[in-house]
Amino acid sequence: MMDRIMAMQTFVRIVDTNSFTRAAQSLGIPRATATTLVQSLEAMLGIQLLVRTTRRLNLTAEGAAYYERCVQILADIDDIEASLRHPDDRPRGRLRVEMPAVVANAIIFPALDDFHARHEHILLAFGVSNRQVDLVGEAIDCCILTGALPGSGLAARRLGALERVTCASPLYLARYGTPLQFEELTDHVAVNCMRAQTGRAVDFDFQVNDDTVNVPLGGFVQVSDEHAYLECGVRGFGLIQPPRALAQPYLDSGRLREVLPHYRPAPMPVSVAYLRHRRVPLHVLAFVNWLAELFETARHVSHELPDVSRILRGMEANEPAGV
Repeated sequence: MMDRIMAMQTFVRIVDTNSFTRAAQSLGIPRATATTLVQSLEAMLGIQLLVRTTRRLNLTAEGAAYYERCVQILADIDDIEASLRHPDDRPRGRLRVEMPAVVANAIIFPALDDFHARHEHILLAFGVSNRQVDLVGEAIDCCILTGALPGSGLAARRLGALERVTCASPLYLARYGTPLQFEELTDHVAVNCMRAQTGRAVDFDFQVNDDTVNVPLGGFVQVSDEHAYLECGVRGFGLIQPPRALAQPYLDSGRLREVLPHYRPAPMPVSVAYLRHRRVPLHVLAFVNWLAELFETARHVSHELPDVSRILRGMEANEPAGV
């Protein structure tokens, strides 16, 4: 006899991942079992749920309607089971979060004691990287993103934008001089920050007369890690534009000096993304709400939303790195 709930879970996971293989892997079942469950579901219902082609899966009209109901039913089952296991209704469980190192080290980790004091029953499992993640396929609850918002398959909440600063080491400035206007940058070199997904260097950018101006700069060092980027700047290999939250200790100590302070770089938008559910799991909601509160008071975070929207358009065209 078919396990109808398991069949519904499998069907929903196949739709979310657009793959029988990825769905089966994330559920810990053989691919053949996933195929059999969906076929049994279609036979029981007397309708076709999915149209399979060599490249992708497409929902039929009936399949789309059934998918929406399955998502609601499975969420209700999760809620019922959670309320019976934990009648106090406190958020609990393992929360898997992926985030870039700049956000983790400058903002999240220094405040974790506060989160744990509020939600002692939530076990946090952090992945720290700048890679693109598959929330469904990797069973990740939420991810923190820099740059453009994710596609329509995810729910997202804007947290703010990390202020950035143009700076260089005293050694570099002694060798190349200190630029006073951004037009003088043609005589300078940069540590090029690379986007891991494309291998492209990200242009320097400056806010000039309420607009964002992109300036490509050459250099002899290319990195894709924010800490390596900062270290190369400290060692005098070129100008850099790191998040101010990372650079501030070096600015305070004199190992870096701010240049072109009247032409500040565009801030880096930060968002948290998670799967769309009719009811967001309590432990995910607790973390997302805590993040929003944390970013409201974090140092070197901007909340000027009109500027952020304009910046995002430029970032999407330029494919920025997450550093």
